[in-house]
Amino acid sequence: NNNNDNNNKKHFKPNISEIIFYEDRNFQGRHYECSTDCADLQSYFSRCNSIRVDSDYWVLYERPNYMGYQYVLNRGEYPDYQRWMGYNDSIRSCRTYPYYRGGSYRMRVHERPDFGGQMMEFMDDCPSVYDRFRYRDIHSCNVMDGYWTMYDQPNYRGRQYFMRPGEYRRFSDWGASSSTIGSFRRMRDSF
Repeated sequence: NNNNDNNNKKHFKPNISEIIFYEDRNFQGRHYECSTDCADLQSYFSRCNSIRVDSDYWVLYERPNYMGYQYVLNRGEYPDYQRWMGYNDSIRSCRTYPYYRGGSYRMRVHERPDFGGQMMEFMDDCPSVYDRFRYRDIHSCNVMDGYWTMYDQPNYRGRQYFMRPGEYRRFSDWGASSSTIGSFRRMRDSF
């Protein structure tokens, strides 16, 4: 009986979120287990071709200090970097966020900086910003409830931007180099 308890503990670590980076595809090669934000992963592995996420949300960055392409992952297995829509096998920093436990999701998007111009409020996923909002550009936004991921192309493709509650007065506030947003969706425990 005691043996079973120990086996269960190995797979269930309360209050510790964990991600495992593997250098090669299909969870092969050198690996590194991480349970906290890390601004520079370069000394732990040189490339990343597969990932396991045990819990929580993880935002991975192509470059150190939370710069470059962002990839938003939740619990699951990613046997190659295409599975997280990676542009390459470079992961150099990461941040973790606890699952959002609230019930509602609310975000207002604006066509101009500093919450100017046309505004629209969303409470659900949006596969095509242009179809719903009639603008291809979002220059500012206010996330009231929940975590969201924005994409620069429709249908949840292209560059990703992790959005947590707060005010974003210009697109550079969410790490974008352009105001073009094609789609966005709520971050939930599983898509």
